[in-house]
Parts: sequence; C-alpha cells; structure tokens
Amino acid sequence: MTNPFQQFQRGRFRSLWIFLVFISGILTSCSNEIEGEVFEEDKLYNLEIPTYFPALAFDTDKNPVTVNGVALGKKLFYEGKLSRNNTISCGFCHIQEYAFTHHGHPVSHGIDDKLGMRNAPAIQNMAWLKNYTWDGVSHNLDERSLVPITTDFEMDSSIPEVISKLSADANYKKMFKSAFGDDQINGERILKALSQFMVTMVSADSKYDQVKNGKASFTNEESQGKTLFENKCSSCHSGELFTDESYRNTGMYYNSQYDDRGRYRVTLDWNDHMKFRVPSLRNVELTAPYMHDGRFYSLEAVLNFYSDNVENQPNLDPILKQNGHLGIAMTSLEKQYIIAFLKTLTDQNFITNKKFAE
Repeated sequence: MTNPFQQFQRGRFRSLWIFLVFISGILTSCSNEIEGEVFEEDKLYNLEIPTYFPALAFDTDKNPVTVNGVALGKKLFYEGKLSRNNTISCGFCHIQEYAFTHHGHPVSHGIDDKLGMRNAPAIQNMAWLKNYTWDGVSHNLDERSLVPITTDFEMDSSIPEVISKLSADANYKKMFKSAFGDDQINGERILKALSQFMVTMVSADSKYDQVKNGKASFTNEESQGKTLFENKCSSCHSGELFTDESYRNTGMYYNSQYDDRGRYRVTLDWNDHMKFRVPSLRNVELTAPYMHDGRFYSLEAVLNFYSDNVENQPNLDPILKQNGHLGIAMTSLEKQYIIAFLKTLTDQNFITNKKFAE
C-alpha cells in the first residue's frame, strides 16, 4: 500500500510523462513542417486563377503543378545549397516583403557580395508571362533558374554540384520521391520544382482587384489617377498584368558602369539598343529602386524622368516622341494622382502569405 507521498510522486511522474509526449508530438509535427516532408499521395495543386487574367502561358502539361512539387520547389527556393558556398538562395535576391525583389539594391548582390548588372525583377504572376528577363533571353520558366544558379556573380554553382549536395540529404530524397515518383535527383527535376513553386506566386488581391471584384471603391484621387494612367501609361503597361511584355527604348541614358545595352545583347541588332522589357506594375510601390539598373529610387523620380528627361535616341519608342514633344506630358498634380492609383496595385496578402514565406 502506497503512502500519500508516493501517490503524489507517481501522479507527478504521470503528468510529466503526458506533458513530454505532448511536447514530442508538437516538435515532431513542427519538424515535418519545417523540413517539408510529404508522405501523402501527390495531387494537382489548386491554382487559383482570376477570371479576368489572360490565358496561362505556363505549360502545365509538360510540368504539372502538384502539391508535393510545390512543397519541394519552395524548399529549394530558400535553399542556400544551390550556391557554391551554401549562402545564396533564390530568396536572397527575391524578398517576399518587397514583392520578391532585392529591395534597396540598384542591382542584385550575389555570392561573395559580387555585384550583378541588373535590378532583380519581381517574381509574381509568372504563369501568365511569356518572358522573364529584362532583355528577353529567357522565355521558359522551367529553365529560368539555371541562369542564376550557374552565373559567377549570382550563385556561382553548377547543376552537378547542386545534385551532389541535395543527394546527400535524406529528406530531399523523400521529397523528390513524393513529387516525382522516385528519389532520383537531377537537374530537370530541380528546375521544374522551382518553377512549380513560382507558378503559385499569384498576386491578385490588391485594392485594384478588390474594386474590380466589387469589394471596394477608389477614392477620388485614385479614380482620377486611373483615368490618367489609362491615357498616358497603358500603351505599354496594359492588361491585368500591367505589361504588354514588349521591349522598348524609353530614352534612358546608357550606363557605362554596367555596360548593359538591353535587348541588343541578345539579338546583336542595333535597332534593339537600350530596349528593355516593359515590367509589370503590380506591387510597384514595393519594388524600388526602378528600371533595369535601379537608377530611380522613387515613383516620383520615374515620372519626372518620363515628363522631363527622356533622351532623343535614334530608336526611341515612337510613343515617347509625338507632336515634337519628348516623353509624356504630366503636371505635378497629375503625377500625384497617377501614383495614388499605382499604390492600389499593392497586394498586402501576397507579401504576407505564409504559403510563399521562408
């Protein structure tokens, strides 16, 4: 027969045991979530497509977007092992809070703090885009990540080196098996998983979208800005993606520091000198600095350039040279209204969504 003290000790031990089992369960659950382990049978990812967006450009037949493929792609997106010294991930230059741009950096900083030559573009709505770079050299999302992985001033690695690192990780083998049916890790699968994750990064819940869906209303200033934007800016920044994906010379001076002549680097056609891809303006409030080389640090500076500082170059886009006037005529008040509208393209849900977070 036990005395009261022994009963107390046993009761305390039992409570402690239950508590430890409970904590162990939590830690195991968290570990699986953190490691991204996937054990369930794979299924297609439910990609939410706004009804007013254009048709998908991404080929889901060649690379079906699945739940396990996206989970693997997300882990790889934030994986430093993709770089030579294990320090640089995709997420290093594409930060969620700034619509997945390298905020504050005129051009991206890569391995060993080396400078790139261009401003890191936003990663958003990639499934609808046909081209992904300032000069249009890349037009297949399933291959796009190969460039930063192998470029000497970005990640400075190689596919064989990345495969070797990932193959030494048992968890990655499980994730590749869950996503692709077996645990073989190869370059094609790495790139496809990354693009599957990027395809899910949809930004379509800004105030602009809410107004379009009848859930909000523009202020008077935003409404006037929208009208001005449609009259003065939408020739290039058209459609729901706010880009026509064309390449245009907009009268920016040549920056000898980076020796970047735009699309000419791809075509070697002098008619393409200083032509750069028209970027999407979604989340533009968050993506400073602006232009291919990050030369402007504010939206005001961008509009001031277009109103007063466009250079009359031989292949200047005709839109910026009409009736003897260079650039786009805008008053200070009109610029204020346009910026008010541009800020309605900011999608707070996109930049805080845990589905995309590291």
